[in-house]
This record gives sequence, C-alpha cells and structure tokens, in this order.
Amino acid sequence: MLYAATFASLIIQGYPQVHVSRLFMDSPQSLFVKGDKDLQVMKAGAMLKKVKSNSWKKQRHFRLQEDGQTIWYKSRWAGTGHSTFSVADVEVVREGHQSEVLLSVAEEFPADLCFTLVFRGRRGNLDLVAESPSEAQAWIRGVRKLIQNAESMDDKERVDQWIWDWFQKADKNKDGRMNFKEVRTLLKMMNVDMNEEYALHLFTLADKSESGCLENKEFVQFYKMLTERQDMWRVFQDYSQDGQMLTLAELKDFLRQEQQEGARSREHAQELIDRYEPSETAKKQGAMSIDGFQMYLVSPEGAILDPQRLTLHQDMSQPLSHYFICSSHNTYLMEDQLRGQSSQEAYIQALKRGCRCVEVDCWDGPNGEPVVYHGHTFTSKILFRDVITTLGEYAFKASEFPVILSLENHCSVEQQRVMAQLLDTILGDMLLRAPLDGLVPQELPSPQDLKGKILLKAKKIGSLEESETLTDEATDEVSDEAEPESPSAENLSAEALCLHDKKFKFSRELSDLVVYCKSVHFHSFEYSRLHSKCYEMSSFSESKARKLAKDTGTEFVQHNSRQLSRVYPSGMRTDSSNYNPQELWNVGCQIVALNVQTAGLEMDLNDGLFSQNGGCGYVLKPDFMRNDDSFDPERPQDRDGYASLQLSIQVISGQQLPKVNQKEGSIVDPLVRVEIYGVSQDQAKQETSYIDNNGFNPLWNETLNFIVHVPELALVRFVVEDYDKASRNDFMGQFTVPFTCIQPGYRHIHLLSKDGTAIPLSTLFVNVKISEVTTEV
Repeated sequence: MLYAATFASLIIQGYPQVHVSRLFMDSPQSLFVKGDKDLQVMKAGAMLKKVKSNSWKKQRHFRLQEDGQTIWYKSRWAGTGHSTFSVADVEVVREGHQSEVLLSVAEEFPADLCFTLVFRGRRGNLDLVAESPSEAQAWIRGVRKLIQNAESMDDKERVDQWIWDWFQKADKNKDGRMNFKEVRTLLKMMNVDMNEEYALHLFTLADKSESGCLENKEFVQFYKMLTERQDMWRVFQDYSQDGQMLTLAELKDFLRQEQQEGARSREHAQELIDRYEPSETAKKQGAMSIDGFQMYLVSPEGAILDPQRLTLHQDMSQPLSHYFICSSHNTYLMEDQLRGQSSQEAYIQALKRGCRCVEVDCWDGPNGEPVVYHGHTFTSKILFRDVITTLGEYAFKASEFPVILSLENHCSVEQQRVMAQLLDTILGDMLLRAPLDGLVPQELPSPQDLKGKILLKAKKIGSLEESETLTDEATDEVSDEAEPESPSAENLSAEALCLHDKKFKFSRELSDLVVYCKSVHFHSFEYSRLHSKCYEMSSFSESKARKLAKDTGTEFVQHNSRQLSRVYPSGMRTDSSNYNPQELWNVGCQIVALNVQTAGLEMDLNDGLFSQNGGCGYVLKPDFMRNDDSFDPERPQDRDGYASLQLSIQVISGQQLPKVNQKEGSIVDPLVRVEIYGVSQDQAKQETSYIDNNGFNPLWNETLNFIVHVPELALVRFVVEDYDKASRNDFMGQFTVPFTCIQPGYRHIHLLSKDGTAIPLSTLFVNVKISEVTTEV
C-alpha cells in the first residue's frame, strides 16, 4: 500500500506520471468504470433486497457513485437520507447462499439471485438479493473487479485518485474550480485549522491565473505546498553534502548510524536505490534523491515493524507447549454473553484473524441434533453440525498450522455420539484421531508435525495408555469450565445448579477423538510435575490464573514448558469484555482465550503479538520459557543472560490523522502516548503534549524514554488521542508491535482503527533508538 507521505512526496517533486490534464475530469477508478459493462450496470443503480433475517427483507436502491469506489444506497421512503460505504472496506464477495441469513431464506430466494458482501474488521456482512440472475452476476463481478482494481493500482494511479478525491470533496458547486471559501472548507475537512492569512497566501501563490479560483495545475501546486514534509527533508539534509542527492556512501552512513543496520548497510543502500529511486540519472550515479528517500521511508521497509518478521520465520518444529497460540473464547458469539447472537460467521471471523483455538459450547438440541450456544442465557442457538461444517471449510485458509477445537460438552451420551459422528464425517482426514506415530508421546508434537490437522480438546475416558481397555461410558465430576467463575455457571437457576453438580457421563466415541488435548482438573504444580502427562491440559479462570502467576510464577512457567494451559475470561464479563492477556503470556500460558468480537486494548495486544511469524497463529516463546530455567517474571534480573535495554522514541510528526467528530468545523488536538506491556517492571506509559487544531500534519519533536527488562515479552503500543480538557480523550488510532520486531531508526507507523483495520494514509513519523543499559537507572 502506498501511504500519504508517498503521495505527498510524489506531488511535491512534480512526479511526472501525475496526469494533471485529465485528473479533474475523471478519477482512475471512474475511468475504469467507464470501460466495463458490469460497472456501468452498478453505476446505473438497482433495487436490491437487503436481508437481515427471515423476517427482515427490505428493498433498497443501490448504485455505484461517480468516483468508482463508493456505493450509495437508500430506501425509497428515506427522503434525502442515505448511506454509503467504500469498496475498499469490502474484503470479499460470496456468491449464492453462503451466509446464515441467506441460507435462512433459501426457499424464498434462489441462490443465483443472492450474494454477500463481507467487510473487513468486525463490521457485519451485507446480504443482498437481486431481481434477476444477470443483475446479481453484474454486481458480483463488478464489486470483485473494483476490489481487484483498487488493490492493483500503481503509484501513478494512487496519486491521481488521492488528488481527485480531495478536489471533489472541496468543489462544493461542482464547477471544476475551487474558490477560497471552498479551500477553507477543504482545510477543515483535512483536519487542519490554518491561519486564514497563511491559507490565503498559499492560495494566492497557487492562483497563477489570478482568477480567484484554482484549476487543474493550480490545485496540484496548492496541494504540493500544503503537503510538504519538512521533517523528512531535514533528515535528508543531515546526510546530503550537496543538499540534492545522497551518494551511495552517504546513504550507507544514514543506514548504519540512524537505522542501525551495521555490516549490511552498503549492500542495502544499493538495493534501496534500485528499488525506490525514480530518477534513472540518479540510479546510474549510484545516488538517491529526496523523492527516493521519501518513498523508502514510507514503504514497508521504512515501517516500524520489520517486514521480515511478518513472514513465517520461526522454528515450527518444537512441541506445541513451546508456543503462544492465538485463541478465542465462546467463539460462536457475535456480541455479549447474555443475549448476543450465536453465528457461524463468528467462527469465520476468528479463523480469518489467525485464531488456532476456537471454542464450542454444546448442548442437547431438538430432533437429536446438538446445538451451540451460551447455556442458561438468552443467546441464540446454532447447530453443532453447521459449526463443524464451517470449521472444515475455513480452518486452514489463514494458516496451515493445527486448530484446537475446545469442546465445552453439556450433552447427553446419545447426542455426544452424534457429535462424534459429525466430527468424523464432516472433518474427515483433517480430524486427528490417534497419535501421529501410534505411540504414547513423551512430549507434544510440533505445529509442523500437525499441519492441516484439527485437534479435539475435551474430557477423555482414561488415558492414551489405557484407552484400548476401557468401557463405552465413564463419568466425571465437572465440566471443563465449572470453576466458580465459569461463564456457564454465572446465570444458572437453583435447579440447574443441582443438575450441574451431578456426575457427567462421556461417550466412548467422542472420548476416542481426544488425543493430545485431554482436559483435566488442575490440582497443583507439584502434582502435575509428578503425575501429569504431556497431553493433559487444564483450563483456568482469569482470576485463578492471575493468582497462580503472582504467587508461583516460576512454577507456572515451568509447568507451561511441558503442558498446555488455557485461560478464559471471568463469567462476570457478560458484556464480552476482555482481561489483559499479557499477564498470562508472562508465565508462558499458551491458550489465552479472548472475546475476539470485542475491540479494545486487549485485542490490540493480541493482534500485535500474533502479527508476526506470518500471522500463522503460533509464536515461539522465548528460550528461557521453553526449558527448565527458573525464570520469575517478577524478578527478571535473576535469570541467566539478563540484559535490559533502553528504548528511546522521538515522536516527530503525524500525517493525515483521522477526524473523531465528523462535523465540518471539528478539528482534533492530537497527542501520542507510548505504552509498554510486558513483565510488571516493564509496564510504563508516557505521552507527548497535544497540538492545537491540527490533525493533518502535527509536529511534536518530543522524546520518550523507557527501560525494558524483558524485551522478548514486551509489546509497544502507540496510541493517538484527541485531547479534551473537559472529559476523557477520544481514541483516534493505534499500532501495537512486539519489541523484538521493531526496526530502529527513522520509521513510519501506519495507524489502525479501534476495530483493528488500517486507517488509510494515517501515519506517525518517529525516530527509534535501542541501546544496552550500562548502568541501572
């Protein structure tokens, strides 16, 4: 993705491929629309049925707008009211009855009329029904083309689109020119409160024709002056002797001294010139212009998150217990724990996010069919059969590494047998039914060994060693989450509590499908060390896990080097809020299950940790958590090889920060807070001052310093907020990165929304320095 700074640098330098002559007649997307029949159908508009349920089906008029990237829709009775969404927000188009909603109306609407728009992030799907198969196909093909075209735009087209968008927003009377009043409106829309005298000065400089309006090239010149990046220019000047070019030696010095690249700086300098320098003359001279320099700094190579860490790069051949595993709690829920909707879509979303452990709460359903829902609540019910079908379809689309199906079993023996049959027939070879080599394991197999396999986590009759000699049924005292804080126990009636405490029967058929994830009651760390098998694992409520982490952290770390542990949220979290997962990662808990449907700090940390290693859902724990070392997260300085680091972050500037209040005159007062999450000694927060009325290009130039004792466990979160002296600051954007994945030097941070999706063009520019601490502070 090419970001705002790149656009600005290309425009500033008079990038030759900006087609000014046609820029204000058509955007790149609108030109694409003109040449395509399907997109012309979309532009003409259609009456499509928007379907939310079997009882909610409403006609809406949909059409593609002139910009070729916004879809507009309204009801015929809505007057002037309407809604819009960007094609950039659509991840994929599903054809036919490929959603629960459209399946529920399958008898009423044939599959060839139906399609679903799946949005990025946590936004719900849009299920639509066309009036004819040809109309449905035109919209399906059309939206897919728009998505593909937006993703494949080159630099020239992105620049053109960016300028065209701003011009169209500011040109209120649509006369193809912009007067000063419209320019003032543009500045407010761009989140900047510029002094009127200075704004008029820029306007006058750009208005070469002295007509009182900006046209074509004049608007480009105005935008060029507005978006100049003096912050990057100053960095360039520090290393360029002639102020015009960086020689190969000068660029090498910059990479070695500022970007801390060391020995490979000369080789990398040449690679950067070849990759980013737009001038062929400069390339031949082995030099980099300010154009190339800026393009490098806003590229993925110039981002704070090392792009090499984004790929699958860790050793995947170690036992499962040696990895943090991305995990979801009550995966079936789209909303809260009391009245929320249960949905197959929730599983799709979790698996797409890289979750490798998902949960199913199973209860007896009608007609011998087990159902999934949050028992003893008003959450809706879905069929176990449908959940397993969804799992089979989506388990390995985001990652090829194993999925753990955590089964909370409340079913009768009869329906457990149905569950076992469904698991067997639907999942087929994906379901692991026996140890890989036919032998009882001494340690857990690796993610590499288990690629493409689904592992059942549940109670098991006896052990792997005894499984051939056991009867067809057995009993157990409690279910897997029956501790006092169990989510399933919070709202039980007195009668249900009595039933809940009775011994529970398990079917042999279901039990036999449990291999490496046998659920057992936790007694003590000493008991586990002496008696537990590597394939046995326990679940802990968040409060119990926290207490164990605080009181016996070292033993918890050692326990988790041999066996899996799962932690789940308190049953009091009926709003599907989350606990801080970092405390449990600090003691090596692998399966720290979160309500992934709920955005916020906790999910930011989870997304940050699992953004590395190809987003495969497995992150290798530090070596001191994988062996028998006595690591105590409360006393990290006691471990062998301890060395703390100093993290220095100069927050330089921001670009294109999002507006919080969409009212036309509203402008933000941004500040940046840097937060460190890790062992207790590393928890810290510092923030910059706030900048009055400038979300477009605020400049801070403030340095924040931290000491990090266990960098291997630390996460660094950058948060941008709109300062409010009278009330709580408003969230604007954030980005969370594992400390070990940080690239030092001058870097851009590409901000994410509260929902975890990219905020187009919004960045922070920082200078990061990491050094060893010679004297403890």
